[in-house]
Amino acid sequence: MVSHASSPLEASVLVLNKMFMAVHVINVRRAFILLCKELAEVVSLEDGQFATYDFTSWREVSEFRAKHFRHEDDDWVRTATTEIQVPRVIRLTSYEKIPKHTVKFNRRNIFARDNNQCQYCGKKFSTSDLSLDHILPRSQGGGSSWENVVCACIDCNVRKGGRTPRQAHMGLIRKPEKPKRSPTLSMKLTSRKYQSWKTFLGSAYWSVELT
Repeated sequence: MVSHASSPLEASVLVLNKMFMAVHVINVRRAFILLCKELAEVVSLEDGQFATYDFTSWREVSEFRAKHFRHEDDDWVRTATTEIQVPRVIRLTSYEKIPKHTVKFNRRNIFARDNNQCQYCGKKFSTSDLSLDHILPRSQGGGSSWENVVCACIDCNVRKGGRTPRQAHMGLIRKPEKPKRSPTLSMKLTSRKYQSWKTFLGSAYWSVELT
């Protein structure tokens, strides 16, 4: 149906359950599969209100928008005959399960929590130039937890070695804590294209994990 090399297909789509509660975040490829199988519908923000569309009607709306008005934050995918606007939110028409309110402890979320910033020198780095550091080293009994693991650049990690910050005469720029909401999702919401998600992401549902 669409070109798999098209970059808009890697954008993110917020998934709601039948009661309009956020339950997941998926890529556009998966979203279109759900729409084509009539397992979901598009939820679109229009003039301050939300309208819902099945895949056929969404394709018609996309054709109209493509001809008359496009927003710079919109993504589009091409088919053999037309263009379809990438939906930002879809709703599962028969899924009623309540989302779990947990934030997964993993490398990606730690980097996101610390904003790709070394927690010792304060400088920002690309993910490939960052490592994870145990504040209280494992050799001294430190565990892997939100409160004991931080982002560190390679230089600071080497400098600290197997010592505590105090032993290494190094200070943390902030106290590490377990985030109340998904750090990776928070980063997504800094983009204007995902602002419509905020309506469905109250404090109870910020724990949705990106896939």
